[in-house]
Amino acid sequence: MPPSTDAAARVGILTPSGMLGAGFTPESIERGLTLHPDVIAVDGGSTDSGPHYLGAGVAKTTAAAVGRDLRILLKAAATADIPLIVGSCGTSGTDSGVDWVAGIAEQIMAEEGLDLRIARIYSEQEPTFLKGELDAGRIHPLAPHGPLEPHTLESCTHIVGMMGHEPFVEAIRAGAQVVLAGRATDTALAAAVPLMLGMPAGPTWHAAKIVECGGQCTTDPRAGGVFATIDHSGFVIEPLDPANACTPISVAAHMLYETANPYRMREPAGTLDVSDATYTALDERRVRVEGSRFEPAGQHTIKLEGARVTGYETVSFTGIRDPYITAHIDRWAALLRVILTERVGQTLGLTDDDYGLDIRLYGHNAILDDIEPDSGPPREVGVMLLVNAPSQATATAIAKVANPLMLHLPLPEMEYLPSFAFATSPAETQRGAAYEFVLNHVVEVDSPTSMFRTQHSREVSHV
Repeated sequence: MPPSTDAAARVGILTPSGMLGAGFTPESIERGLTLHPDVIAVDGGSTDSGPHYLGAGVAKTTAAAVGRDLRILLKAAATADIPLIVGSCGTSGTDSGVDWVAGIAEQIMAEEGLDLRIARIYSEQEPTFLKGELDAGRIHPLAPHGPLEPHTLESCTHIVGMMGHEPFVEAIRAGAQVVLAGRATDTALAAAVPLMLGMPAGPTWHAAKIVECGGQCTTDPRAGGVFATIDHSGFVIEPLDPANACTPISVAAHMLYETANPYRMREPAGTLDVSDATYTALDERRVRVEGSRFEPAGQHTIKLEGARVTGYETVSFTGIRDPYITAHIDRWAALLRVILTERVGQTLGLTDDDYGLDIRLYGHNAILDDIEPDSGPPREVGVMLLVNAPSQATATAIAKVANPLMLHLPLPEMEYLPSFAFATSPAETQRGAAYEFVLNHVVEVDSPTSMFRTQHSREVSHV
């Protein structure tokens, strides 16, 4: 049965890991169930890994890993008779991602003899609908983006709206025991049940933020998930692993993670303010937090995420250990770019505007680029050439033109022909379509659930 909507004295959230498919021990979930949770909440995705997963509508996790975690969590939810909530299914929260996770869950339930009602919440948005909202003046940019153009919406392969907690609450009140949702804020899935059961918004949203990444708020993030107990004046956070610990520093520090301001964090319904929060160690493993506040927004907004194809990529990677080249590697890379550009023009008839290329020097400055503090010559350098062109064939043709240069290109003053080592044969690897994020905008909505569609596994009575 879904939880009662009567106000509770406390609400427990079991978060097994930072992402479904990342793995956790069955023992940690068994330990979590002894703490009497009211909900199991785990994130299913993120934009951290770039625009490809949203643009292509595919997951970064393998079905085997997702299935392994889901099997443990579905059985735990059934045993404890509490909801299981997964947000941002399939990494980016596309409709296909929700259906993918739901298909895995339904197969597991059939194998395990479980009979749980599943709600799928879809978050993909149609460009036609959004263009209407744009015309009505209800879509606004977030910095540093400027005003949205209609053609940008039309260019996206997938667009999702980032839901808050309200669609989760609606699904559970309708009888769902497993909620599999599209794109959602990382905190919404953990905040939904506590808010539904009458917990105050300040401690609830703060606790949801702390548990969003599982054990990252502990002294050993590798040791598994965490458990938050929310009451009417604050919350307590503790690890699921008895050998792990939360400290005031490890808990407070998580407000630095993925926030522009470590004291304030915006949600669709308002803003969490932790500037007056206090963090107190109850013992060597548990921390109590009080003083968090939540400021309701004057206007509810839904953030949009969209990705579009920028071209097709081919990559080639070679290793250099010639000491003279590595001592002058920046000059060599500049020479490679000049000669490659000339040869592409001569052989393929392409100009600089027809394609893009990136040369990254791993072992030298591929990560920090111009702010790399180590100015000494590297012993060896991995040279990655990344070509982007309007077609895969063109991108690969450009990489093939680069092949002899990335194998033997000498500096002008060298009296011998150096040899480098390609990492693979063939040297060129086709990466397919490349994507970029193009939406960083919010939509004003009259209802926090109006942009999302919920489908239940079977008809249930509303409670």
